Amino acid sequence: MGKDREHETARPIGIGHQDFAYFIANHIFYVDKTKFIKEWWEYHDAVTLITRPRRFGKTLNMSMVEYFLSASYAQEGWLFDGLSIWKEEKYRRLQGTYPVISLSFASVKEASFYDAKEKICYLIEKVYNRCRFLTEGELLNKKEFRFFQKVSSDMEMYVATSSLGTLSEFLYRYYGKRVVILLDEYDTPMQEAYLHGYWEELAAFIRNLFNDAFKSNQYLERAILTGITRVGKESIFSDLNNLEVVTTTSEKYADAFGFTKQEVEAALAEYGLSDKKEEVAKWYNGFLFGRQDGIYNPWSVIHFLDKRECAAYWSNTSSNSLVEKLIREGSREVKIAMEDLLQGKVFYTQLEEQIVFKQLDHRTSAVWSLLLATGYLKVHSLEADGKRGRATYGLVLTNQEVRHLFEEMVEDWFMDFTPAYNEFIRALLNDDRKAMNRYLNEVALATFSSFDSGNKPSEKSEPERFYHGFILGLVVDLAGRYMITSNRESGYGRYDVMMQPLAKRDPAVIMEFKVYDPDSEKTLEDTVKAALKQIQEKKYASVLEKQGVAPERIRQYGFAFKGKRVLIG
Repeated sequence: MGKDREHETARPIGIGHQDFAYFIANHIFYVDKTKFIKEWWEYHDAVTLITRPRRFGKTLNMSMVEYFLSASYAQEGWLFDGLSIWKEEKYRRLQGTYPVISLSFASVKEASFYDAKEKICYLIEKVYNRCRFLTEGELLNKKEFRFFQKVSSDMEMYVATSSLGTLSEFLYRYYGKRVVILLDEYDTPMQEAYLHGYWEELAAFIRNLFNDAFKSNQYLERAILTGITRVGKESIFSDLNNLEVVTTTSEKYADAFGFTKQEVEAALAEYGLSDKKEEVAKWYNGFLFGRQDGIYNPWSVIHFLDKRECAAYWSNTSSNSLVEKLIREGSREVKIAMEDLLQGKVFYTQLEEQIVFKQLDHRTSAVWSLLLATGYLKVHSLEADGKRGRATYGLVLTNQEVRHLFEEMVEDWFMDFTPAYNEFIRALLNDDRKAMNRYLNEVALATFSSFDSGNKPSEKSEPERFYHGFILGLVVDLAGRYMITSNRESGYGRYDVMMQPLAKRDPAVIMEFKVYDPDSEKTLEDTVKAALKQIQEKKYASVLEKQGVAPERIRQYGFAFKGKRVLIG
């Protein structure tokens, strides 16, 4: 990495490393988060579940805890020399004194339950292989030795679900101390199961595994689970009444994941980039954990320090398939809310922090809860309802990087037919109805299935899902030129689409969408006429006229749908 001469002593940047010892041993740029160990240890919680967005240091912190507590690293105390945890004698004595079981589900992204279970079993087998020393001597009796040998990627269900609890007992006997279990990215298999349709099977397996490891495990000292979401208690945590849940709205460990403003400013100073503070804040600040605001995305900040330019680094880290699915296939309400969010507005809704995946298809509040938990949205305001005991959240896009991510996501929906889509927009601005019809039919023919619900929607509902996805494309492509809204009140009803120009030279546009009704219309042309008649009768133009737009500058279009055919008039 190129550096200014006065900053040649700045530490090298290491992109993608997640092993704590590697950072320390190679003197790589690292922000000291060891205070988290002390905080967590002094709370004495049996099982702690911590949820944070992806790439927020969860895996690195879990590695840090393992190096600190694990008896396997009893000789590695030097790694913590000079860090905050090493300042107290009490914690220097604690280092390297516990048996630790550490594993991660981050790689469990299979398309079927069988493959997911096999992958999880393989990960558990690797943990057992690291503990082969337990089979030496007479620690295990013959039955226990046979159980140890049964642990494999294709082990029987009862062996798999009892494997972590059983290993805890073996380690307890060997070390004379109860174990610490660290499970990173516990919910990755859950998200994949939802996407691929095997949620119920996986939830039953994980529930039994977790019950044995975290609830009925008398050899457990403490445990930490990390993930992106708080999966609904009834799904996999139904038996865990000893679970302490720390979400993004919790006060605990608020500054332990992600970088604080002070940490970012110190890093910028180290690399001679202090003049970039405002730009970096615009792109990567905005996360709110508990009452700790001003949390920065650490992944993107590190990339900025390395490349010295702001870009959407976070959005390119891993698949956004779940978020994209929820928005692309979402209801009218979801897409309308996204219009507001992309245009910088606040969206108000009620939330539940527990994510119940089976509700994502039919409860929009579950969708917003997921987007908040994953870091795409942040809380702008909070208003309590004393009577019902529920709060209304005002949500906004977290920062410029997230906005870029969503804009890119919408553009990707039209990637295969971008020329036709761009030509349609050009024809729309030029009031060329013939070209509008030609190009939109090309787009509609190719994209109807992209906006369905995944449950074979009716021909009547399919156009609605299409045009709301299409409107999001308009919002992205015409940002800065138009304020685009849909399904809002004006006159005596709700218009479908309104394009309000931000400059006087541009025309305003009202669009009304109708599905062909053979009972009342003979042709698609009749459907177009019905759409235009509704614009007139409901006086949709009144809201534009009140804002000073002259009637002659307001264009009106009727869109008629019949199957995948569209007629614009």
